[in-house]
Order: sequence, then C-alpha cells, then structure tokens
Amino acid sequence: MELRMSDAFEALKAKLAQTGTLTDEEIASADLTEEQKLWLNAERYAKQRDTSETVTLEQYLEASKVLDSAPEGSPEYEAALKIVERYEQQA
Repeated sequence: MELRMSDAFEALKAKLAQTGTLTDEEIASADLTEEQKLWLNAERYAKQRDTSETVTLEQYLEASKVLDSAPEGSPEYEAALKIVERYEQQA
C-alpha cells in the first residue's frame, strides 16, 4: 500500500512540475497521505503565485491616472483597469 501511495504522489509531483497545475479532483482522488496532499496543494499555490505578476504601487498609481484621462473602453483604459483590479486583489 505504501508503494502505491508513493507512486501516486510521484506521478502528481511530476505532472505539477511539467504542467504547473493540478486540479482539486486529481489531488483528492489520489491515494495520498494528508501530508502529501498538503505538500501538493502548497506547491500548486506557490506556482500560481509565482506565475501571476505582482503589481507595484507605482504601477497602480500610473494606471489610476490613465483611468482618469483615457476614454472609457479604449485599449489604454482597459489595460489600466486590469492593473488596478489586480493590485486591489493582491492588497
């Protein structure tokens, strides 16, 4: 039984390393110990954090100025809006 758990864990670790993602279902349905599930979830969230760009205060302030001056719906406005929303989500 321990060998099977290790095989499942190693397979999911390899998939996470290769693709950068795992689903909750993949982790929950695998025959894993609680420690292995916790490790996989922690690694999965760390990879998600690493791939998402952090918005600095300076970028946020600059984007806010664009929102005040650019016409709503313009490409500049939409790009600035995404920056502002991302900054507010991380705060």
